[in-house]
Amino acid sequence: MRTRTKALGPVLLLSLPLATACGGVSGADGGSKTVTVTVGYQSKTINTVTAGTLLRSLGYFEQELAARGKKDGVTYKVDWQDYATGAPITAQMTAGKIDIGSMGDFPLLINAARGKELKQPTHLVSVTGYNLRGGLNTVVTAPGSKLQTLTDLRGKKVSTSVGSAADGTLVRALQRAGIDPEKGIEKLNQQPSVGASALQAGSVDALSQFVAWPGQLAFEGRATALYDGAELNLPTFHGVTVREKFAADRPAVLDDFLRAQRKATEYLRTQPVAAAESVAKETGLPAEVVYLYNGANGIAAFDPALRPELLAALKEDVPVLKAAKLVDSVDVDAFVDPEPLKRATAGTRDYPAPAPARPELWLKEGNRTQAFETPAALLKALKAAGPGGVRAAYVPDAVTGTLWFADKAVWVAEGAELRAFVTPAGAKAYVDQHAGSGARIVSFAEASAEAGALAS
Repeated sequence: MRTRTKALGPVLLLSLPLATACGGVSGADGGSKTVTVTVGYQSKTINTVTAGTLLRSLGYFEQELAARGKKDGVTYKVDWQDYATGAPITAQMTAGKIDIGSMGDFPLLINAARGKELKQPTHLVSVTGYNLRGGLNTVVTAPGSKLQTLTDLRGKKVSTSVGSAADGTLVRALQRAGIDPEKGIEKLNQQPSVGASALQAGSVDALSQFVAWPGQLAFEGRATALYDGAELNLPTFHGVTVREKFAADRPAVLDDFLRAQRKATEYLRTQPVAAAESVAKETGLPAEVVYLYNGANGIAAFDPALRPELLAALKEDVPVLKAAKLVDSVDVDAFVDPEPLKRATAGTRDYPAPAPARPELWLKEGNRTQAFETPAALLKALKAAGPGGVRAAYVPDAVTGTLWFADKAVWVAEGAELRAFVTPAGAKAYVDQHAGSGARIVSFAEASAEAGALAS
């Protein structure tokens, strides 16, 4: 865990005691007071950045609290605590040690259940990043693996983080494939980094994980996509949860956080390249991977709104967690509290639903991106720019719309059209369905050559 604390507002004398509890107040009678707000986040789960990594680096929450401190004579401190998954954030929240946290949809439900059980109820108050089809979670295998489809996982060792959104995707995908998710595979409950190492070492056959692990491993040539979570066509998202007591005791501070999150969302949406560079600097992730998920056409869409389709999907997640004996029950309607976001963002415009992703090129010259209407146009521009002129090339899956690296995608040529797919299984399914049109799988090099021929 990584902890960073920032102090704001009036400077305290060294002799004054500091706050010792989350949302707590300390200070001499009649003197200045200190309030510490503890925020749990996942720096490398990059579709939470508007409530974590990016928000912290921009300082928007501290700015909101500094303005409040000048009015009420309080010094506010923000204690940022960084974790790899949502589970430890929930543990700290139910112990009263974290006030505000961000995590994925399945961990949010566990957060709700544990909070109720341990008399530290929590509430979902906003969303960070989401994908309406489920494309934020991916099952990957080692490069050169003989596993080509989800059914090939039967009897194999699969690493995931039990109770995570990626585990939920794995369970649902296996069920659809006719495989018992508990008995049909050997599931290993591992942290994402441990699972990634296990895949590389050959001690597991596949890895099911959430953003940004699949994209990072593919970008580095350490994994190949086997299953695109968007094939489920079920929304997945990450959101912000708050301890009920903290929200009741300090509603204005919660409002400040949500206003700051909205500002960070606006920054990411209007300056996606700068945001990706900032998150990359803070996390050590390649900026090209961050942009795959958080870019202008990225896999994740960012909007704090508690969209009805996301909340409906959350309700559909409850039976999956109950079947895995991770929760008894969760009252989603009682867990969701839309009022703080309504207060904090009153008067702001609603963000539109995400448009279909377009092929996109990240050019070194000017550190800028350029979008294209077709994959062929992208490949033509990629060739013209040359290998030294491009940082990354992205292309959406022809069926699911999930963005992927162009050189890691599986390409299909069909007459004068070129289409890209995240997985070999997706490409093969398309070819089988369009056999009469002459559709065929081609290599990236062949697709690039055909794009050049089409252009001429």
